Amino acid sequence: MKIPNIIIAIDGHSSTGKSSFAKIIAGRFGLIYVDTGALYRGVTLFAIRNFFIDKNNKIDRISLEKALSKLDLQFRPTGQDRASQLYMNDELVENEIRSLEVSEKVSFIASLPIVRDYVDTILVKLGEKRGVVMDGRDIGTVVFPDAELKIFMTADAEVRAARRYNEMKAKGENPQFEDVLRNVKERDFLDENRDTAPLKRAPDAILLDNSKMTIEDQIVWFDNIISKRWN
Repeated sequence: MKIPNIIIAIDGHSSTGKSSFAKIIAGRFGLIYVDTGALYRGVTLFAIRNFFIDKNNKIDRISLEKALSKLDLQFRPTGQDRASQLYMNDELVENEIRSLEVSEKVSFIASLPIVRDYVDTILVKLGEKRGVVMDGRDIGTVVFPDAELKIFMTADAEVRAARRYNEMKAKGENPQFEDVLRNVKERDFLDENRDTAPLKRAPDAILLDNSKMTIEDQIVWFDNIISKRWN
């Protein structure tokens, strides 16, 4: 099945499997995958390392804004099967940005207008030629409101926390499920209630609740959407 050279915008709550879903779609249809969440996590890791955000999530906004000009975030095809991985000033940080410490602070950093502008500038450039799949929080509402296909992904908080917990355990970490669940719910609240580009479903976005769906179920669902829209 072939589809036109389009932008597919996938927004939704944390730990819904947006990245895994988007990567598979990109591979199936020969599109470029852009992990927008990784960019926000990269900025967050940068802020943590430079002490621009403290343990109480108080942010030194002035210092962070000045330092952003020195931050270079790039995706490079260095992963397994040439999968894209994030580099921060030439350092591979793909594992570091997935830590619970970054997860607990990324919503605070991502709420800053200066950070969103920084990331959006990167995203717009990556999407200039279209033919991309992007997942995030405001791709279909702010970054690419003209995207030809928009999907909004969600799932029950407990289901998402279990997924995140299992991912962390598989990486050798030893999280507490209650901490992961708390983080999921806190991120939902912060994402949905921030002043700048809050998480919300675009009016023309198709809802995908994958609480009881396997990734295979979701791909079948997506293929059905594609076949109906592009014959």
